[in-house]
Amino acid sequence: MAVTSQVFNSFPLAEHGLQWIHPEAPLAHPLDDGSAVVLEGSVEETARHLGKDDAMYRRLMAPLAKHWQELSPDLLAPLGFPKHPFLFARFGALALWPAALSARLAFREAPARALFAGIAAHSILPLESPGSAAFGWVLGAAAHAVGWPIAKGGSQSISDALASYFQSLGGHIVTNMTVRNLNELKEASTILLDVTPRQVISIAGDRLPDGYRRKLERYRYGPGVFKMDWALSGPIPWNASECSRAATVHLGGTIEEMAAAERAPWENRVTERPFVLLTQPSLFDSSRAPVGKHTAWGYCHVANGSTVDMADRIEDQVERFASGFRSRILARSILTPADMERHNANLVGGDISGGAANFSQLFLRPTRTTYRTPIDNVYLCSSSTPPGGGVHGMCGYHAAHMALTRMNKEES
Repeated sequence: MAVTSQVFNSFPLAEHGLQWIHPEAPLAHPLDDGSAVVLEGSVEETARHLGKDDAMYRRLMAPLAKHWQELSPDLLAPLGFPKHPFLFARFGALALWPAALSARLAFREAPARALFAGIAAHSILPLESPGSAAFGWVLGAAAHAVGWPIAKGGSQSISDALASYFQSLGGHIVTNMTVRNLNELKEASTILLDVTPRQVISIAGDRLPDGYRRKLERYRYGPGVFKMDWALSGPIPWNASECSRAATVHLGGTIEEMAAAERAPWENRVTERPFVLLTQPSLFDSSRAPVGKHTAWGYCHVANGSTVDMADRIEDQVERFASGFRSRILARSILTPADMERHNANLVGGDISGGAANFSQLFLRPTRTTYRTPIDNVYLCSSSTPPGGGVHGMCGYHAAHMALTRMNKEES
């Protein structure tokens, strides 16, 4: 999402130190028979290894990837009439389905079904939920159109580049300060709140109309994440060597297993075999680890605010597809949902998406007014607004555009 972002691409971030690294393949998904299904850069190369699902994968994914530059602005826009209605309608016909049902109807064999389900699981929704298929088609098409690159030096370099560019324009950044009430910002003519509804109530509660406050109180947060980082003595010893070609690896086995794993957090249950999203950046970015050593990180979805220790279950999943993984661990770091929220109050209960991406909230997050609040010149611009979670900056872009439009009208 970052590399395809309309707003990021309008900024000279390369001049401020941001470099993208494209792995040989965007994604690998190992299977229990020692093989792996790989999402390649091209639709054709991916389809060629999908057996009986070759033709159907091409038929469904190729148009989305081919027209990605036209489609993506509509996907990353707030609810409204799309600029390319026919293309968007074609996407919508695929996107509205539950991911599990979509995969079973579209594909006949286990590898293609597993590949699609793993991508759709980035939604952090049960794979039986309407609309969950959208994430599979969007992220799959993006992988073919622009790739799933990693930022050299780590994702912090994205923030560093944005901050550097902002400061070059005369912007001023103040850190180590907690704003607890809007009254502390009396000198500000316009305020954009990069917070979730819970923090809006805390910061602006005494100035919010009762109806708007109730809407914010009804806003639903999604599952949390349990994350682990590893320092390794060597690369992960994958049973399927193809996994070493990808920076991102999905560990979930079959579509049935992933569906069960992604359903569990919504039912406040613990799964013994969680779906693990893993990244191994040091294979492609030597700045991520000392010479001869490697780093990796991974996380799984858990119930919001869960206190269950998932460390062994996550490492069991890695070991399942990479025999000898544990013997290469030099050190590990763990972030529970509570740790996530302590690090960033926006990650309520460990929810990294700014709220559940269920059908209604996906479009109206969190109210029909999208970015504008009932308080004059105060706007909401976090991932709790359209188009939702992801490193794309479009929530802030749309909120800023709305604020600037209003300011220009007032001045004229």
